[in-house]
Amino acid sequence: MRASRRMFFGLVCALLAVVTLAGCTIGGAGGGGAAGTTEAPPPTSDARITVTPGPDTPVNPLDPVEVKVDKGTLTDVVMSNSEGEKVDGVMTPDKISWKTTEPLGYAKKYTIHATAVDAKGLSTDITKSVSTLTPSNKTKLYFETTGGGAMQDGATYGVGMVIVAHFDEPIKDKAAAQKTLSVTTSPHVDGAWNWVSDSTAHWRPKDFYAPGTKVTVNAKLYGVDVGGGMYGQEDESISFTIGDAHISVADDNTKTVTVKNNGQVVRTMPTSMGMGGTQSIGGRTLSFWTQPGTYTVLGKANPVVMDSSTYGLPINSRLGYKESINWATRISNDGIYLHALASTMWAQGNTDTSHGCLNLSPGNAEWFYNFSRIGDVVKVINTGGSPLQLWQNGDWSVPWETWVGGSAV
Repeated sequence: MRASRRMFFGLVCALLAVVTLAGCTIGGAGGGGAAGTTEAPPPTSDARITVTPGPDTPVNPLDPVEVKVDKGTLTDVVMSNSEGEKVDGVMTPDKISWKTTEPLGYAKKYTIHATAVDAKGLSTDITKSVSTLTPSNKTKLYFETTGGGAMQDGATYGVGMVIVAHFDEPIKDKAAAQKTLSVTTSPHVDGAWNWVSDSTAHWRPKDFYAPGTKVTVNAKLYGVDVGGGMYGQEDESISFTIGDAHISVADDNTKTVTVKNNGQVVRTMPTSMGMGGTQSIGGRTLSFWTQPGTYTVLGKANPVVMDSSTYGLPINSRLGYKESINWATRISNDGIYLHALASTMWAQGNTDTSHGCLNLSPGNAEWFYNFSRIGDVVKVINTGGSPLQLWQNGDWSVPWETWVGGSAV
């Protein structure tokens, strides 16, 4: 009996020992033993960086890209294109914001890497990308004379100079295109743009410039939608000065050209102008008048080959011609010149014999050639024929009220 009790007591103790050991093993695995320790996550920065616009919004290349931080300050912002070239930008003094300071390119992707710290000194950074819009087409602007030649930056032009803004594509939104154009003059000059075609606008003052006027023309065209998704290719700018007032009057009553420099007569030249009348050839009516109106000098050549077939009059016809002419100063887009022609000196001052040009003696033609500059004014009065048209170089023949009506703005 005592033996049985001792055996029972020993068995109970053994079972308790097993339970105790099992309990110790379980407690060590889940409750604080070295083998089960989990470290706390590192602290994160409170600073939050944002980039505007987002990656899904195509950016106009003129619009700034902006990086901002909330609950912190920016320590570094780098924006670069796909070639690794950095984009210029500026940080605000409080280092809360950064934005681009130069235009971006069309159809480009840029990467922005920005870093910021919060008040505890904890840092965070982001890397984002932005893309610029892709135009459906682009147009380039050229500043030209009304004769189609390129205007020269820094040149001196006459008091009747007309500025031509010629786009190499038809413009659908003329108002948008015109708003990119500005003309600044010193002293101030009232002037206006007039659209003469879908791709060309002319600017002229209300009255002739004063000698010495400084003129600057700007076209802030880049990044501007001028209709139908077509954007300006690049900005353009040109500056020029107005020279002395060269104003000549060709009077068919007296058959003379009177030339003034700043209001003073400097030369009176006998001339023979258009013989008058018309001729129909191939269904086209050709006029032989020197049309009345206010012209400007478009260019000069010495010599120039004059060919009647270029305006529809065959060389081998009764009135046709092709010859080399010296000291030729052009004043119209359809071939009117003041030029030398010794063979008509007998008629100069008394009889009109030309196809429309103003014939001068070689001496007078050479003098006028050397005296003239692009933009000088030549008025033709008391002749027959239809008035000078705008396309012929008749900008100054258009009444001012009609001229300003051609503006798109």
